Amino acid sequence: MRIVELSGKRVDLYSLDTLVIGSGCAGFNAADTLWDLGRRDIALLTEGVNMGTSRNTGSDKQTYYKLSLCSDAADSVYELAENLFEGGSVNGDTALAEAAGSMRSFMKLVNLGVPFPTNRYGEYVGYKTDHDPRQRATSCGPLTSKVMTEKLEASVRGKHIPLFDRMEAVRLLTEKGSVRGVAALDKSRLSQEDWGVTVFLCNQVILATGGPAIVYEASVYPQSQTGMTGMALEAGAAACNLQEWQYGLASTKFRWNLSGTYQQVLPRYMARDKEGREREFLPEYFAAPEQALNLVFLKGYQWPFDTRKVNGSSLIDLIVYHEIFHKGNRVFLDYRTNPRGLEKGFEALSREAREYLERSGATQGTPLARLAHMNPGAVELYAAHGIDLCREPLEINLCAQHCNGGLAVDLNWQTTVSGLYAAGEAAGTFGIARPGGSALNSTQVGSQRAAEHIGETCRKPVPAEKLSPKTEQAIKTLLAQLGALLGNEENFPQQRQVFQNSMSWWAGHLRSLPEMEALACRVREALDQFWEKTGVASPREFPLALKNRDMLLTQLAMLSAMELTTGECGSRGSALAADPEGDKPASPGFTGEEELEACRFRPGNGTREREWVQTLWEGREFVSRFVPVRPLPKTDDWFETVWKEYRERKGSR
Repeated sequence: MRIVELSGKRVDLYSLDTLVIGSGCAGFNAADTLWDLGRRDIALLTEGVNMGTSRNTGSDKQTYYKLSLCSDAADSVYELAENLFEGGSVNGDTALAEAAGSMRSFMKLVNLGVPFPTNRYGEYVGYKTDHDPRQRATSCGPLTSKVMTEKLEASVRGKHIPLFDRMEAVRLLTEKGSVRGVAALDKSRLSQEDWGVTVFLCNQVILATGGPAIVYEASVYPQSQTGMTGMALEAGAAACNLQEWQYGLASTKFRWNLSGTYQQVLPRYMARDKEGREREFLPEYFAAPEQALNLVFLKGYQWPFDTRKVNGSSLIDLIVYHEIFHKGNRVFLDYRTNPRGLEKGFEALSREAREYLERSGATQGTPLARLAHMNPGAVELYAAHGIDLCREPLEINLCAQHCNGGLAVDLNWQTTVSGLYAAGEAAGTFGIARPGGSALNSTQVGSQRAAEHIGETCRKPVPAEKLSPKTEQAIKTLLAQLGALLGNEENFPQQRQVFQNSMSWWAGHLRSLPEMEALACRVREALDQFWEKTGVASPREFPLALKNRDMLLTQLAMLSAMELTTGECGSRGSALAADPEGDKPASPGFTGEEELEACRFRPGNGTREREWVQTLWEGREFVSRFVPVRPLPKTDDWFETVWKEYRERKGSR
């Protein structure tokens, strides 16, 4: 490290060959793998080592999706790749790579001590999850990704890889289409004269910053997770499928997915109006209450909102949304009392629901007792966060949960900016739909692929004494922009809330094309005026201000992709195309068609599923276009041929 003086400020300058940004499953695995490959001029930068999605999210039993590892489970790498590819708008080469790397990545976690369960013979048995034709899923409990992160962190710390904590990356430095470094703010030095500006010069950067969690108000992402997608988009990286998201029912007081057993134990759905009056509302929408219960049960393993199930289990999501957004009620799950329809036990339920509960021994008298029997950790989790399910209901909402898109990457998880890689949810390797739990597999395979490619092609560290004119000017520009923000005051929390609310209203699971177009104009105006008309009271607010700008950039990119697909394709994936003249939700026994009048939608036309959506920043606008997917490769499995290619790629004889 050395110090340089630029624009009257003393700037800390580091020189590396690779910088990893992010401290979740993907970030730690990238740094760990780079070290194992012999890379020593590396470091990991994080806004907060205990922040982020990997460490702070989960579900009833958070799923890791992998190749089958049980004796009677016929499976293959290619079949898994086909299932990922069939989700729609997915590139075949990354699908095959995620399938091929599944076993190696999974066993690395096992060897690091992640306690994935086995039977007495050592087989990793599995269960079925959404969009899963087999039983490939496994879990080590509600906190699977947290345990993964902790084990990977221990490995990284044991290797003494430098870790810069409380550092917020704010700008990528590029030259001629290649990355040359990162400008960051040291949050522990914001009040000092240099404002904590720190520059890392490097030819390789791995972005493991997670998904763009900041864009929605109704969100199950932990509040500490925001993402930094806009920074990469502004640097020229192309985005992929930013319109494809997952939305699902989640608790809001403590943000947590309510999938699996949280639904299968059949809690009571309660609404509370502004006067405090409560009612069980699901039976009001059906001819018989057990019809609602059967759909609630299916929500367990059909948890994400799905336009193909809008007349099935996803009808529950629409009813909850209607109660909250249209009727102004608060909605809760009550585990203390059985819902209507169970007065005579489980006989009125569907055969599937009844047999599942009976086979699981979950025939206790209340939803909470059934949950405690099947998954005691799911109850303990809320207790650990100050929520006693014995005493209070659980407030819920239909929330954004995962972005299937992200930055466009190639077979090695390199973006369209040379030397810039993206791994984990920052990378856009999924399309319209994906098997539940495949995101955790992607964090490991993608970060491994990026690290291996860097290990094979890595350029030398950028010499700190050779600060190029373009890089120097970029840093001076950042310093000038930060200085311009000082003196004026802007209510950044209010600005953030306004745009987050608008995204949840008009660009979530129900998307209105006219409203999205109007919202895009407002976002663009806020961006255009950002440096001139917004400001901060002190340098301590710089991170908040720059996060808002990153949010606006990402929202504008998302809206561009959403407008394109909503107009061309109608409803698809986890998003309905709102249409006042369109179809009404309908289901056997459903009587709430008139209630859900505001949820009319235009059906999907099934087009463009073999194309992905590319979004690029072009001046002050994002432009989105359809691009044909890269096909699923048919590999040459002749050993001698592959061995020769491998030796050449690795630089060995």
